[in-house]
Amino acid sequence: MQEFSLPHVLAVDDDPAVRELVADYLRGNELRVTAVASGRELAEVMARETVDLLVLDVRLHGEDGMQIARRLRESSTIPILMLTGLGEEADRVMGLELGADDYLTKPFSTRELLARIRALLRRAQAQATVADAVAKVRAYRFGGWELNIGLRRLKDPQGQAVPLTNGEFSLLTAFLCSPQRVLTRDQLLDLSRLHNAEVYDRSIDVQILRLRRKIEEDAAHPRFIKTQRGAGYLFDAPVEPVR
Repeated sequence: MQEFSLPHVLAVDDDPAVRELVADYLRGNELRVTAVASGRELAEVMARETVDLLVLDVRLHGEDGMQIARRLRESSTIPILMLTGLGEEADRVMGLELGADDYLTKPFSTRELLARIRALLRRAQAQATVADAVAKVRAYRFGGWELNIGLRRLKDPQGQAVPLTNGEFSLLTAFLCSPQRVLTRDQLLDLSRLHNAEVYDRSIDVQILRLRRKIEEDAAHPRFIKTQRGAGYLFDAPVEPVR
């Protein structure tokens, strides 16, 4: 496989030994790697090349990895894997709150680093595929209902508008673009973020209950959104995309 067809990982760490370790191991496992020591070099690489994933050390010499992560999140959805020090729980929590997708504690196993990178790349590809599909769809129809994506408007079988919150709209869209498929809470969170909705893990069940009350005849015995115990939720109805 040609090098430029491989996923491109940008690793930022001011420790040359860590940069060499990460770069050598990932290159030996079918990834293209650029390793730099500072935020300035990071910006230069991203200005001239396409980067698929960022490995970012929280404690850079003279810089704050948190600020770099915050700055990137304002303009990019690139997956970010943060490297934190042993026992620095506050760094991990803050990193995730700022939009990092995962973290790894130093010292780390290179095999675990590779596994986490591959998982994030798979998730990003799945999101890109769904986002592309949704962008080509004007509306979804199911059981007499219609959800207009552009207008973010839901109509019931009688043609009456049913108001949705941002979270409810994003969850319903996630279900409609993946009907007859079990979606875990993590998958619902990922798909909801495509629409910039403020949906959090602890609120998924509450949002789904509210959505059921709006689209189900009997929310206690749902026809559309069914619970798959121990697995997640399933939208159990035929869905017609309108392109």
